[in-house]
Amino acid sequence: MANNMELSQKSTSKDTSNLKTLQKRKTIWAYIFLAPQIIVFFIFSAYPIVMSYVYSFYEWSGIGPLNDFIGLANYQQLLTSGRFWNSALVSIYYILGTTLLGVGGALILAIILNDQKLKSKGFYRAIYFLPVVTTTAIVGIIMGSIFGINGFFNQLLVDFNIIDKPIPWLTDPVLAVIILIVIGSWKGLGINMVYWLAGLQSIPNELYESAQLDGAGFWATLRHVTLPLLKPIAAVIILLSLVSGINAFDLVKTLTNGGPNFATETMDLFIYNYAFSSQLGGGQVRMGYASAAGVLLGLFTFAISMVFGAASFGKQIIKLKGNKKKKGGVKAL
Repeated sequence: MANNMELSQKSTSKDTSNLKTLQKRKTIWAYIFLAPQIIVFFIFSAYPIVMSYVYSFYEWSGIGPLNDFIGLANYQQLLTSGRFWNSALVSIYYILGTTLLGVGGALILAIILNDQKLKSKGFYRAIYFLPVVTTTAIVGIIMGSIFGINGFFNQLLVDFNIIDKPIPWLTDPVLAVIILIVIGSWKGLGINMVYWLAGLQSIPNELYESAQLDGAGFWATLRHVTLPLLKPIAAVIILLSLVSGINAFDLVKTLTNGGPNFATETMDLFIYNYAFSSQLGGGQVRMGYASAAGVLLGLFTFAISMVFGAASFGKQIIKLKGNKKKKGGVKAL
C-alpha cells in the first residue's frame, strides 16, 4: 500500500510538472509571436508619443540635437496665438457639424433601408457605403474639382441659368467651412448607417407588432419604441463620430489646404504646417512648437471623450454601483 501511494504521488507530481512546463512553453511562444507587434508599437506609436512631449519643451527644427530648452514657452505662445485658436474653432465646427449631419442623416437612411418592403436594399447599402472605403485624399481632390470656381457644379448652375457668375465655394471663408462639413459628413455617412442598422436589427419584431396592435403609427412607434432602444448604441456612434471628426487632416489638406487665409485650417493641419511646411508654418519649420500643439490636441481629444463618456454612461455606472451595494446588503442580512 505504501509503495502504491508513493508511486501515485510521484506520477501526480510528474503530471503537474509536465503541465507547468507545457504552460510555460505556450506562454513563451505567445510572447514570441507577439514580439513583432510589440516592437512595431513601441517604435511607431509609444516612442513618438513620448518624444512629442519632450520636443514640446524645446525650440527645435526637427534636425540636429535638442539644445535649446525653453520650458513652457511653446505652450504660452500657442495659447496667445490667434491662428491656433482659429484652428481650434474650425475643428469644433467640423466635429459638431459632421456629427449632427453624419449621425442624424445616417439614422434616417438606416430607418429607410431597414424597411422590409424596400427592394434592392443591398444595392443601396453598398452605394451609400462606397465613400467609406474610398481614400479620403482622393475624395478631397475630386470634390475640389467639382466645387472649384470653374468646377462642374458651378458650370452646371450657370448652364441652367440658376446663377449669373460662379460661386466661390472654396474661396469664401464661410462657404468653404460649410462645404468641408458637408463633404466630411457624406464621407462618414455609410459607416454610421451600418452602426444604426445593427442597432435597428437588434430590436425584437414583437415590440413593433405590439405597437401596431395598440394602434401606434410610424411616428409614435419611432418615438416610443425605436429611439429609446437605440440610446445605448447612439452614445457609441456619437462618441466615435466626435473622435473621428478630430482627424480631418487628409480631407482638409486636399480640398482647401486650410484656405482661404487659414479659414479652414483645423488643428491637425495646423500641426502639420508648423512641423513640415515652412511656408504655411510662419516661414520656418518648428517641430517643438508643433509638438506642443499636438499635446494640446491630444488633451482636447481626451477631454471630449471623458466629458461625453461621463454624460452618456455616468448614470449607467451609478446604477450598476447602486445595484451591487443593494445585493451586498441583502447578502449581509
